[in-house]
Amino acid sequence: MADPALPDLLFLKGKRALITGAASGIGRAIALRFAEAGANLELVDRDEEGLRRLRETLRESRVEVHIHRADLSRKEEIEALWARLKGRSVEILVNNAGVYTFRPFEEIDEAFYDGAMAVNLDAVFWMCQAFIRALPRGRGGAIVNISSVEAFLPFAEGLVHYDAAKLGVVALTRAIAREFGRRGIRANVLIPGGIRTEGVRRLQRETLRRLNIRRMILAFHFNARLPMGRFGDPDEVARAALFLASDLASYVNGAVLAVDGGFLSS
Repeated sequence: MADPALPDLLFLKGKRALITGAASGIGRAIALRFAEAGANLELVDRDEEGLRRLRETLRESRVEVHIHRADLSRKEEIEALWARLKGRSVEILVNNAGVYTFRPFEEIDEAFYDGAMAVNLDAVFWMCQAFIRALPRGRGGAIVNISSVEAFLPFAEGLVHYDAAKLGVVALTRAIAREFGRRGIRANVLIPGGIRTEGVRRLQRETLRRLNIRRMILAFHFNARLPMGRFGDPDEVARAALFLASDLASYVNGAVLAVDGGFLSS
């Protein structure tokens, strides 16, 4: 039997993908690429207006698009989300949602810590669990989790909580890959770094407005460390996510793929 043609390996037609943090940035870019590949979409975010705008943008894609406003820091809302999805089989899960908030390590209290972990790690855990539980036996699936270069090379100050959570995402992903590979479930993790999202641009503007010299120096050193000499675009992460979700990556399981312009290697 001939090997599948390249377009067939990349095509997601007939599959349903759930993407968290889909209203903007990397999540939005992933949704656009997955729709182009023919996937039906379940889009999740706290920003309902952003989800509506994205759904309108996707109107001409001729794929099913359902939007769900949910606060993934609350387990009961994750459970309610999957209850609404009952009857619609989800074969691809992309855990992209996260919060990127700075606070000095000595000033972190329990409430702040719990809030950061709830979105950046706990939600990924519960979403993966619900996804695997919902998959019918004998039907494979793909999980793509989004971590960060900060998990491997803490660079910015005030992100100890974030770094710990994002490294936890890596360990979680690899453990799922090991435990559920025989069921046809592939779990891989993307490591973006230096991606010019709306959040990064907002942080840059805030740094300039407040003349935060310390953060300006960190930004200079970060930029100087980028071997490619530029920041990446969210779509460049989306292309990697599409690869991992598609049959192009049919034997890729437990992989940790950096999309960082070579930052971690420099």
